[in-house]
Amino acid sequence: MNHISVMLEPALEYLAIRPDGIYVDATFGAGGHTRGMLQRISGGRVIALDADPGAAERAAQIAHPQLTFVNANFRELSRVLSNLNVPSVDGVLFDLGVSSMQVDEAQRGFSFSKSAPLDMRMNPYEGRSAYDVLATASETELADIFFHFGEERAARRIARAVVDRRNSGRLPETTTEFAQMVAGIVHRPGHRERVHPATRVFQALRIAVNDELGALKEGLDAAAGALHEAGRIVAISFHSLEDRIVKQTFRDDERLQVLTKKPIGPDETEIGENPRARSAKLRAAQRKAS
Repeated sequence: MNHISVMLEPALEYLAIRPDGIYVDATFGAGGHTRGMLQRISGGRVIALDADPGAAERAAQIAHPQLTFVNANFRELSRVLSNLNVPSVDGVLFDLGVSSMQVDEAQRGFSFSKSAPLDMRMNPYEGRSAYDVLATASETELADIFFHFGEERAARRIARAVVDRRNSGRLPETTTEFAQMVAGIVHRPGHRERVHPATRVFQALRIAVNDELGALKEGLDAAAGALHEAGRIVAISFHSLEDRIVKQTFRDDERLQVLTKKPIGPDETEIGENPRARSAKLRAAQRKAS
């Protein structure tokens, strides 16, 4: 599956790119947004970050003299800019969530369409895997993860089932086994589900494994602090938990002025070409004058 950058043109328009500006793509992914930035600068610079080590190879293929790639989570933005001796930037873009490349790599464990180890780490060399979380977290901790990060109403029942399976030595080790276990608990007989019953639980585990919401809060704060006067942050989110954090940060951070009173969504043409874009919400904010 070819990766299609979500809301590419609106994101670049809201960044208001200047040819000599310095811009950060905080989530490089397949590089679509980065390429768009590079096409709009002449004397400027693009700094791209990605926590996934595999992104370095994709960035190398662009081979652009004004591109700097750093293998880092965007929560490390302040450190990255300091190491590069970049005191401030003109814009930062966040394209949140998991990329299609990560989903398509079955062994990463982000999807249950194919059997794979329960991993889900953006950086597979750091932190606890999804299996580690299932194997060590308490029933209360698991229920909180499933409820708060997945908005799963059956969170307590699923958490109890995980602990029961764990205690009997039957804890699922693969994505498909875990998805089947969850479906057996959540599915209502005779009721046709619009999405797979395990979708919300997989989302919750992925968010917990990568501390995605904590990283987002830190990344947005660092981005606001790094902006020149009139510099902009653009964030594209794919579920309500991310969007809520972006909305609240843009509204409450006294350094920022909100540019999008309501989130911008993809048009019907983009949704037709890329169904993944359907849930995307774009918000933008600008650094106020000091």
